[in-house]
Amino acid sequence: MTLYDHILGGLYGQALGDAWCMPAMLTPDQTWQRYSGWIDRFHPGAIDHPVHGGLPAARITDDTEQAFQLATVIIEDQAMTEDGAVRAVLRWYHSVGGESCPYIGPSTRRAVHQLLAGVGPRKTGIHGDTNGAAMRSCVIGLIHPGDVASCVRDSAIQATPTHNTDVAMSGAAAVAGAVAVALQSNSQLDDILRAGVTAAEKGRSLGPPYMGASVARRITLAIEIARRIDDPRARIQELYDVIGSTLATSESVPAAFGVLAMANGIPVQTAIFAAALSGDADTVGAMACSIAGAWRGVGAFPAEILNALRISNPELDFEGIAHGLTALAERSLIT
Repeated sequence: MTLYDHILGGLYGQALGDAWCMPAMLTPDQTWQRYSGWIDRFHPGAIDHPVHGGLPAARITDDTEQAFQLATVIIEDQAMTEDGAVRAVLRWYHSVGGESCPYIGPSTRRAVHQLLAGVGPRKTGIHGDTNGAAMRSCVIGLIHPGDVASCVRDSAIQATPTHNTDVAMSGAAAVAGAVAVALQSNSQLDDILRAGVTAAEKGRSLGPPYMGASVARRITLAIEIARRIDDPRARIQELYDVIGSTLATSESVPAAFGVLAMANGIPVQTAIFAAALSGDADTVGAMACSIAGAWRGVGAFPAEILNALRISNPELDFEGIAHGLTALAERSLIT
């Protein structure tokens, strides 16, 4: 499998988890009752869904939209820069209609308003503790194969304008670091999970102190719950009850590692478990499946899944972005 196959798998994984989990409800019981069990295919957003009502089946949300905007800017600049991070989030905001978009996260909304008012990007994210930086951070991992330290650094750069807090940077670093190790051809799932914990610990040292539990320790706890010998549905409920699945970085990022471990890194199974978890399932699914896809590669995705994602999201140039990121990743391996 080539590096390009891994990187393309990471991009498709991001979209898979986002779109598959998009119709999930707020709690595991609500989702289970609405879909009579596991969500085992793409569904449209139910009309009464609190955020995604009316979205067509296999349609992505802000998680993947922001990740692709960030990837585009990184390819333009040939690096992750603070200016690029600002351009990416503002491009995304305008592309989705600004305030008319129903799924702008609270930290991002506040930061964008301040950026548009001329506030400097080192100040606009100082209260951003939600998962908006982590949900788009897979692309940082995709340009740094095996290089966890560079992932931690660049995750903090991309987080700064919207999520300039230690807890948010910890979560973003965890996702990027896990993706980076997943790109290595000889990596095992435990290597990837450990990389997430290590990156989370290092990332927490970069942002200004803010309220929030340790992402690294909660990833470890989530993996322990995921690997218990118990019914999968019961483990999903335990993850929801103990780890949580809200917009909080210290809940959703560890939950992503939990469902990834439960599914043994198989992309579609990871999406199924993330959807059952409910809550902010699309973000959990996007993060978890981006790691799974980067590890297993694009060949792990059924053709009908890839086709559905392309048809429902025609603006996403999966292959073109993958080629651009691969060029950067290969350059990083040489230098």
